[in-house]
Amino acid sequence: MGTHEERSTWLHQAQKLVSICLSILAEFNRFSPGGQDTIYLTSLAMRLVVALTDPKGWKCVTNENLKDADLAVKDLIKCVATGKPSLYSCIRTYIIKLDFYFYPQKTLQTDDHFLVTASAISMALRPFHVAKLDLNNAFSAEVQNAVEQYCVFLLTIPWLVQRLPRILVPALKHKSVLSPCLNTLLISKEKLVLAMSTLDQFDCWPKKIPSVGWALVNIINLATECEHDSLDAGKFSQDVNCTVYVHAVTFVAKNLLAWLESVGHAKNHDSVEDTDDLTETIVSDIWEAETAFGSLKLSYRDLLGPVIQQWHLRMLLSMTKTDGSIQIADSSPNLEMEGLGKLKLLDIAHLYSYMLRIFSILNPITGSLPILNMLSFSPGFLLDLWLLLEGSILFGSGHTPMNKHSCTGGTSSGQYDGSGEKKQPRASKDVGNKWTSVLQKISRKPPLNLENGKSVNSSPGLSQVSEDSYELWDVETFKRGLQGISDDMACMLHLFCSTYSHLLLVLDDIEFYEKQVPFTLEQQQRITSMLNTFVYNGFSRNNNQQNIPLMGAAVRCLHLLYERDCRRQFCPPHLWLSPARKTRPPIEAAARAHEAVSVLPRFGDVLGSLSTGSVISVTPYVFPFEERVQMFREFIKLDKVSRRRAGEVAGHGPGSKEIVIRRSHIVEDGFKQLNSLGSMLKSRIHVSFVSECGLPEAGLDYGGLSKEFLTDISKAAFNPEYGLFTQTPTSERHLVPNISARLIENGIPMIEFLGRIVGKALYEGILLDYSFSHVFVQKLLGRYSFLDELSTLDPELYRNLIYVKHYEGDVKELSLDFTVTDEYFGKHIVTELKPGGKEVAVTNENKMQYVHAIADYKLNRQILPLANAFCRGLIDLISPSWLSLFNASEFNQLLSGGNHDIDVDDFRTNTRYTGGYSAGSRTIKIFWEVIEGFQPKERCMLLKFVTSCSRAPLLGFKHLQPAFTIHRVSCNVPLWATIGGQDVDRLPSASTCYNTLKLPTYKRASTLRAKLLYAISSNAGFELS
Repeated sequence: MGTHEERSTWLHQAQKLVSICLSILAEFNRFSPGGQDTIYLTSLAMRLVVALTDPKGWKCVTNENLKDADLAVKDLIKCVATGKPSLYSCIRTYIIKLDFYFYPQKTLQTDDHFLVTASAISMALRPFHVAKLDLNNAFSAEVQNAVEQYCVFLLTIPWLVQRLPRILVPALKHKSVLSPCLNTLLISKEKLVLAMSTLDQFDCWPKKIPSVGWALVNIINLATECEHDSLDAGKFSQDVNCTVYVHAVTFVAKNLLAWLESVGHAKNHDSVEDTDDLTETIVSDIWEAETAFGSLKLSYRDLLGPVIQQWHLRMLLSMTKTDGSIQIADSSPNLEMEGLGKLKLLDIAHLYSYMLRIFSILNPITGSLPILNMLSFSPGFLLDLWLLLEGSILFGSGHTPMNKHSCTGGTSSGQYDGSGEKKQPRASKDVGNKWTSVLQKISRKPPLNLENGKSVNSSPGLSQVSEDSYELWDVETFKRGLQGISDDMACMLHLFCSTYSHLLLVLDDIEFYEKQVPFTLEQQQRITSMLNTFVYNGFSRNNNQQNIPLMGAAVRCLHLLYERDCRRQFCPPHLWLSPARKTRPPIEAAARAHEAVSVLPRFGDVLGSLSTGSVISVTPYVFPFEERVQMFREFIKLDKVSRRRAGEVAGHGPGSKEIVIRRSHIVEDGFKQLNSLGSMLKSRIHVSFVSECGLPEAGLDYGGLSKEFLTDISKAAFNPEYGLFTQTPTSERHLVPNISARLIENGIPMIEFLGRIVGKALYEGILLDYSFSHVFVQKLLGRYSFLDELSTLDPELYRNLIYVKHYEGDVKELSLDFTVTDEYFGKHIVTELKPGGKEVAVTNENKMQYVHAIADYKLNRQILPLANAFCRGLIDLISPSWLSLFNASEFNQLLSGGNHDIDVDDFRTNTRYTGGYSAGSRTIKIFWEVIEGFQPKERCMLLKFVTSCSRAPLLGFKHLQPAFTIHRVSCNVPLWATIGGQDVDRLPSASTCYNTLKLPTYKRASTLRAKLLYAISSNAGFELS
């Protein structure tokens, strides 16, 4: 092929020609004025380039000099790939100008446009062919540099795969091209990311999507084979090394996430007024960026489609269970890649953890919902992930190495096949045995029997719980919060919490408690204790804000488990208290810290504060209920102090309100005179009653008449016959707003007024003997209600929905559609659950959507207007942050007192005596003897008779306002009756407005008992359980 000087001359001239041709390619624009001439020139130039780099078409080449020709071409390709102008920069410039609809995708093209594109792709792949044909398999520095430029300039082209004719795409997917690219991404990480960020400074296409973002979607689309309209039909491209693929995609996703978070960081810290709008525009533009592809609108989210399909996860998981390591392709540029070895579950967890966060940021509306749907319902995935995480927690690196390249994961075979049957793997049994043996050793008792879906029985008093029992649920690994865990564990924890939170939204009680899928109740306890310890310590220790996504996911999952446990217990009570048992701050300090955090407007701000106040705001249940009640009273105390400082007075004066109430119209008069006060209802009200005869009743209001007014107006307004509230059909007979109330005149304002009445009772510490439905209270607390809570409002509808959810046949046979029918005053009104719901039949594919749409309508949408009205009145007096300390059951106890038996000793200690009685009086001694002999129900009846509430104050009778009083009633008994053994015949009476029992001077216990029982049993009237 000539002398050395001739070969050098040829190489120089050929390189010049190729450079000119590439410049022509870069300048090509099919819409330029030159038109067809430009196309022809570019086509001719690219044919020349292809011919110069393909010796098989040279006429001067023979079998004898073919080797020399190949060497010459290799030198030319190496020079072109690394020379100026850049080969890949010119090709990038050309491809970016291509239209998506330019090439029909199912026909072979032979026109000049197609030939130019095919030639450009051929040239882009020439360096890869050089490496493949190199007999020494030596990946030279020039070829390595060419692969790096390919990654930077071509893999970052927006919609790369969609721009090219379909017939050319397989060449980009071939292992000789894709494998070196993936390997190079992992070897030259920082170098390539820096080059991509530099490229972003010159490119403005399109809508601020960074180059690393396009690299992510292009790699995914080149490594997979699937149709965008297919839900679960796809595969990886032939010979793709999935280990390298997962690590490469994870690396690129991590950098995209860092870019997105940096945008959010700039939003939070930039002082420019328009920064918020700018950031939101950038994020929405990325997600919604789309282009026309024929008649198809293709968005950035569509390009991420393969990752959110089940086949993608299923195939990756199957590779973690195969024996041996996946061999690295021959074209690997560096033996370093061999260290990746076998694909592990931890690798997959890293990938999907980053993808979850990317989806959440890019789409504020649906967030990571598509990927969570896929992860939650992938059989066996959640169980495998928990076993890996649990092994790391319990055994540390000795059991599960935390180095990301050596972690053993995905060995579990636990699966949920949809029928509720599970095959528990050996690993699960070993881990469970460790927990169980510890429990038995500590308590010296058998473990809790939860295998048959039974709830945990109520535990003994907290004082009876041993310190070791607390230690069992205080997970050692998380005692330092975020500081005590590795990046790998943080990744697994984030993915697990996010996925399980999503699944908990749709798991019903049958699945959770009876079928126990995907976890047994024993595992649920371990999950809960792990999260409880982690969240508490994560907030109580001052960690940096980079872990806010992890803390948010952990908090959501823990809250869902706590709400389920509140409704139907599966955890021992001391589990929730264990993390804070030694480090709880004093009640006054905790209350002030909570108030400071409560002014933050958003939940994300609470997560970012990471302080004692945020601990109380996010996990109030680590404090015993009694301590939270004391915090609540402390809030009110502080509020009253601030009002006094502002000039409001407690007694008669400008700050008080005097009202006159007709007993026969107590609700209407109270509404008319008090409803407009709003928050001023916190001030003292002075009540004068008018009898049914129209005459003013004697007596001055020193607080007792105000209490009587609150109890009597509540009794009248909450009576189902009044029409504003009704009772649930369950045995508890809880109160819930009557849906028809909004159709009654002043119905909504009246319910808002009743919210103020309840707020006034809570503010003054006056107990009302009523309990609200948990569904209703959930709305007052700003919490969502889920499917199983429907059983308390409409048991029949709940049973029907569960029947539909688990129906094994064709749901179409049931002839259902997306509508619901309500009856108002004899009229039936049909409401569509979704637009056009009358025309949408319920099928097996959408039955879950139907079940939860019905539940959402009944539990949330239908009751929400009434709950909002009641809440508006309630928060005029009681801050929502005060109520956030309690769950629904605790709210009812706060309103109506404890549901436990009355402590007679506490009752006796905090009772006052008037009229001549004292603790040593004979009648008083007899009275307490009788009370001790009463049944618990009879003691509650006595309390109801005297105070209008059958339950004791939560913190003891010391906090009953006014104090329980026994007043002496003198009775003159004739001498002959006394000699004959006759006792006082008069019945006891009560003044409920002052919590006073008027007790005659009985001489015998039998008489006192009989008279007292008769009196309290005759206290007939409307009352609720």
